[in-house]
Amino acid sequence: MTNKSDSIKFGTDGWRAVIGKDFTFENVETVTKAIAKYIIEKDGIEKHVIIGYDPRHMAKDFANFSAKILADTGLKVSVSDEIVPTPVVAYNAKILDADALMFTASHNPPEYLGIKFIPDYAGPATTEITNAIVENIKNIDNIAFEPEKKHEITYKSFKEPYFRHIESIIDFQKIREYFTREDDDGEIIYDGLYSASIGYFDELLKRNNISFESLHMNHDPDFGGGMPEPKAKYLQELIQLIAHRTSAIGLSNDGDGDRFGVINEKAEYVTPNEIIALLLDHLIKNKKCSGKLVKTVGASRMLDIIAKQYDVDVVETPVGFKWVGAAMREYDTIIGGEESGGLSIKGHIPEKDGIIADLLVLEMLAYEDKPLWELQEELRQKAGCVFINERIDVKLQDQQQLEILMKKYSSLEQIGDFEIKAKDTKDGVKYYLDDDKTWVLIRPSGTEPLLRIYFESDEKTKIEKLKEFFS
Repeated sequence: MTNKSDSIKFGTDGWRAVIGKDFTFENVETVTKAIAKYIIEKDGIEKHVIIGYDPRHMAKDFANFSAKILADTGLKVSVSDEIVPTPVVAYNAKILDADALMFTASHNPPEYLGIKFIPDYAGPATTEITNAIVENIKNIDNIAFEPEKKHEITYKSFKEPYFRHIESIIDFQKIREYFTREDDDGEIIYDGLYSASIGYFDELLKRNNISFESLHMNHDPDFGGGMPEPKAKYLQELIQLIAHRTSAIGLSNDGDGDRFGVINEKAEYVTPNEIIALLLDHLIKNKKCSGKLVKTVGASRMLDIIAKQYDVDVVETPVGFKWVGAAMREYDTIIGGEESGGLSIKGHIPEKDGIIADLLVLEMLAYEDKPLWELQEELRQKAGCVFINERIDVKLQDQQQLEILMKKYSSLEQIGDFEIKAKDTKDGVKYYLDDDKTWVLIRPSGTEPLLRIYFESDEKTKIEKLKEFFS
């Protein structure tokens, strides 16, 4: 007999699966009960649980279904009365001292849905927590609930507390003044990308009297036939709009609003590594923030260089924001970020937030009084070169094949013409090469037989040679 847990795999940020295939009401019931068991054992039956959902197919239906199951266990449950971004749910978990479930598959294709469990510290569930939930899933047939009292499910908006908090962090007056000056024709264009951030990012600008243009501002579970991922490939309409302007800045978010995408005034996609480095500079120089930089092992050396110039210590974590969030809770942190487009800052939550990331970019432009492309040029001068980042994914037949290849790659003494200068094993294996500008990170995917190989160098030809070595 197949174990119920076999089709439920928790990755770096919750469980995701194809709707109707593995993401079924039966499996959602199993996961919900496993989470309920964890919450009750850890925090007691009086713990408040809040639930949010993004625009995906049936996300609201699954959220309400899960709420009923949680209420039947005796827990107090509140469900968002509308589509809501993940960071908004996370912030409300913090201020309400609540645990949270978010029904989303983030930037995955439209046929996917998932559940993120966000504990009351307002960041991604750690591996320790998800392991406990997985153990509960394995023993689900032995789990029973006998509540003394059942509470009515309540429905509420989580918007206003989040808005007030963001307005206490971001200098909206500075942004408004910068983008309404007579001598400045700067424009803001927001690509809603059919995401959960619609009604949040745009509303924050509106209520602070900041003018902007927008596109794709309706919630669409099919995301316009594209992907809810704010990368250049899926932001072509935004890029084309900016290409016909002289000084417009483009901003976007992914499906559940926890990742950001930025297009500069030259209609060029700006990498998350560059944004994190620029915002680190902005937060220290303009907002007088102090503390550490938290970055993943897959993030650019450019971040280390900027941190060193400010004498800021760097905390490096494995790939995945759950590790970044855990470090942000442990250390006094200026900014924590990952190369895939997630960041958060001091005074906020240890969860990635694409809305605050986009707002920080606008705030930085207002403080610096320079276009983004010019700030990028200055950043490259500070870094001493232009860092290029690429990644290839090697699909393998099974886990055994992955382990064999990982073992081989973990014992390299040389990579092509490059000598290995240093080695790091906090997540897979990372090799720092002898030119002091190039590194390779090899790590397994946590959910499938897939090897991810990351490259960074100051020259495209070096990366091509490294790719040949691993092909």
